[in-house]
Amino acid sequence: MKDSKEYLEKKAKFERVITLYGRQTVKEILQDHSIPVEKLHLAKSNKPDGSIKKIMLLAKERGIETIYHEKAALSRISKNAKQDQGVAIDILSPTYQNAKEIAKLKDFRLIALDGIQNPQNLGMIIRSCAAGNVDGIILPKRNSAKISPLVAKASAGTLFKIPIYFCDALAPTLKEIEADKYLLSSHAKESIYDLKEKSRSIFVLGNESEGVSKEVAKECNKALAIPLNRGVESLNVAVTAALIAFMRT
Repeated sequence: MKDSKEYLEKKAKFERVITLYGRQTVKEILQDHSIPVEKLHLAKSNKPDGSIKKIMLLAKERGIETIYHEKAALSRISKNAKQDQGVAIDILSPTYQNAKEIAKLKDFRLIALDGIQNPQNLGMIIRSCAAGNVDGIILPKRNSAKISPLVAKASAGTLFKIPIYFCDALAPTLKEIEADKYLLSSHAKESIYDLKEKSRSIFVLGNESEGVSKEVAKECNKALAIPLNRGVESLNVAVTAALIAFMRT
């Protein structure tokens, strides 16, 4: 049975929802009217004073639906009972998209992340890509850091300024995309600065300690290295992303 148009539209909308938590994070989001908010979630146990009072006022001013939950139910929404502080917010991100949308692009320069688990690294990568010459980031849901307040903080206000294409697993997603795919590796013989880049390029960066997985490496056309001096063996993945983002093409 074929899914209805209404169901597919609801599914697509649901996929673009990002849930963040924590009183300061939620307050900052509500203060930024450029960020579309779907719903505000509050624990019934919150005392309506201080930051909670401010959050409730901001939500009312913007006409945002507020739902009250038992603490356990709210923790299931935030997925972080220890740090949600009784507050969570659903954001309908215009830049958080299914990786299938990449097929609609004519030319692109993307960075794909394989197993990046440090939230600070992810946030800094997002910031560099937003500021530099990158059209988007491919971020798999499996074995990767989730979009969280730590990521938002490290991105320094750029979380919603660049497309982030989500997928379940990176290897099959790369296989479906017609593009030149470059694996960044300190063991590669070819320098990234000698690359004659094509109009559809994806630079693949791996886990902070283990690098790119074998499954993902198989989908890459070429391995590239960033030349290093004085015996330095490798760079932080966020630094590598920044260098790629500001390369001349």
